[in-house]
Amino acid sequence: MATLSDVATRAGVSVSAVSRVLSEKPGVRVSVATRQRIHDAAKELNYRPNFTARALKSSRTHAVGLVVPGVTNAIFAELMRGVEEEARTKDYMVLIASTERLPEGEESIPRLMGEGRVDGVLVQFGDHLSGDDLRTVTDSGLPVISINTINPGKGGSVRVEDEAGMRLATEHLIELGHTRIGYAGGVPTSESGQRRLAGFLEAMAAAKLTVEPELVTDFGYYPKQGAQALDAMAELSTPPTAVVVANINAAHGVLSEARRLGIRVPEDMSIVAMHDTWTAEIAWPPLTCVRLPLYELGRAAMASLWEIINSGTAEDRVIADPAPELIVRESTAPPAR
Repeated sequence: MATLSDVATRAGVSVSAVSRVLSEKPGVRVSVATRQRIHDAAKELNYRPNFTARALKSSRTHAVGLVVPGVTNAIFAELMRGVEEEARTKDYMVLIASTERLPEGEESIPRLMGEGRVDGVLVQFGDHLSGDDLRTVTDSGLPVISINTINPGKGGSVRVEDEAGMRLATEHLIELGHTRIGYAGGVPTSESGQRRLAGFLEAMAAAKLTVEPELVTDFGYYPKQGAQALDAMAELSTPPTAVVVANINAAHGVLSEARRLGIRVPEDMSIVAMHDTWTAEIAWPPLTCVRLPLYELGRAAMASLWEIINSGTAEDRVIADPAPELIVRESTAPPAR
């Protein structure tokens, strides 16, 4: 395995110069040509940093933890990609963990964080995490960035424009001519669910459309909960002609339940969902969705965590660029006349 000394010999510079350049220390006074020569030598020798020695010297592991509700959930794929790519630019490794399969009653978050194994933690809280889990993370003493959850005075947070995304989804149905629109939302304790419901209500109010309480549900983001929401709406004497679903996974439940109940999509009922994943394209009919900047969310979250690790502070951020984008597919159409 190549050493710093090997790289220095190949590049014709001192070991200290190689160390400063490869660790990207600020204020390194070397020419552009020398810097390039060092990087070329490191690449030719397949040099890899000794993370153990670096950790002992700096009291850092150069690793961060990313906790998400489910690593197989298509919604989190772009988020994880963004975190990993930004971490790579900071010379950090990402340890990814899922909370969905951990037995209830165990101290899941402490086990994931470990004892000194990571320099900080990024957490996308799932609906099922307890208040004790939240406090364990925020009171751990480690730098923490909450994703899509705001914890005032506890680390920092990064989120997307849920309200704007849901307004866009609802406005699409209104523009198609729908007036009786149902809403299948997340659980009441979900911050993202609260913001999305607010966006739906804002769009309906702006169009001067009545929101009937029986058309608004808050069962959750999973497919079975989406099916539960549609069941509740389908039992009404006058079902909605369209449904806005606060999450693509729940939308799949709505779609499959519509098929079971003999409700044709979009002829009898249109469906539009938050989040655009590959699963939306292969559904039948393919689902109209609002695409949120989850890749950019991941990069911003990692950048904010790096700021806390190095400076001790980070601001709460809302990712507004790119803005939410409506992806129209075959699951939405004007209401039957």
